[in-house]
Amino acid sequence: HVQLVESGGGSVQPGGSLRLSCEASGDIACMGWFRQPPGKEREAVAALYKNVFTTFYADSVKGRFTLSQGNAKNTVYLQMNRLRPVDTALYYCAAGTWCERSGSWYSPVNFGSWGQGTQVTVSS
Repeated sequence: HVQLVESGGGSVQPGGSLRLSCEASGDIACMGWFRQPPGKEREAVAALYKNVFTTFYADSVKGRFTLSQGNAKNTVYLQMNRLRPVDTALYYCAAGTWCERSGSWYSPVNFGSWGQGTQVTVSS
């Protein structure tokens, strides 16, 4: 079972930036971030799928967030720029060792390992 260690998060004013990091303890085939805003359901933010060498983004974060892989192959970074109050949520790192249960990149069933979550608050 792959363990995930998250770091980053915090509070920032609208328009500000934050970076989240996530390191997996073993080899993974897909890795990314989900978030759960207060009172809402969990939603996918971005994910990297190694088998297709592609990074996917939710429409709401395209052009503002960037998911990148670190020098250590099982580490990803989520750079969040131009943050908005609607980005306020508990952010979860997720990873999978076989990511083809669903053909949808944003499906949680592709991710067998989850972090404990890190809070991101965007407020003036």
